[in-house]
Amino acid sequence: MTATVLVFVLAVFVLAGFAKGIIGLGLPTISMGLLAVVLPPAEAAALLILPSLVTNVWQMVDGPHLRSVLRRLWPLNLGVCVGTWGGAAFLSGLGGPYGALALGVALMAYALSGLAALKLAVPRRTEPWLGPLTGGVTGAITAATGVFVIPAVPYMQAIGLQKDALVQALGLSFTVSTLALAVTLAGERAFTWELAWPSLAAVVIALLGMRLGQAVRARLSPQTFRFWFFAGLLALGAYLAARGLI
Repeated sequence: MTATVLVFVLAVFVLAGFAKGIIGLGLPTISMGLLAVVLPPAEAAALLILPSLVTNVWQMVDGPHLRSVLRRLWPLNLGVCVGTWGGAAFLSGLGGPYGALALGVALMAYALSGLAALKLAVPRRTEPWLGPLTGGVTGAITAATGVFVIPAVPYMQAIGLQKDALVQALGLSFTVSTLALAVTLAGERAFTWELAWPSLAAVVIALLGMRLGQAVRARLSPQTFRFWFFAGLLALGAYLAARGLI
């Protein structure tokens, strides 16, 4: 990894941590999208594992709702694991011939759902079967792209979790997805000693960016930031999808 690439990687994690500090999500999504511009997808995913895990565990345990969301969301998270590992076995996986296209489409779908501010509602009685199905699809997308927000995030918003519980539920789901992806990458031998210290540096940088975002959140309109955040992701997704078609 050259010095120029390393500076770019650390700048990406500052930005991704900043976004997560303001709106509570976006670190793996924006990291994968931007890192894929300069790094192979498997290497980019390996780099984001540790920063994503640390920030998501912090988000998961910071509150009183962990036990309740564990009970309610275990079918979703089980589906995430099965989908990730099954997707890695049956799909071309990270770095496959359509990796950039798949990542671009996933980012565009996520951005469009955010810009549309969709108000979905999932009846409680459907959760036992819809949760595992949603998790399985999310896991398959994770295996192919390294992005684990679609359709899990809209689903968790649609089941009616209140603000604080939703934040912890997002942290839980992202933690499970990160660990499932880590197992897949370990099987593909994507982790190398050369990535160890850039990954540790990314943890520190991401946490600093996250704290900065939390400080700015009190002064900046979250609605304004969300618009530009999702608009930027839409443009990035379109660029990656177009690059994947070439």
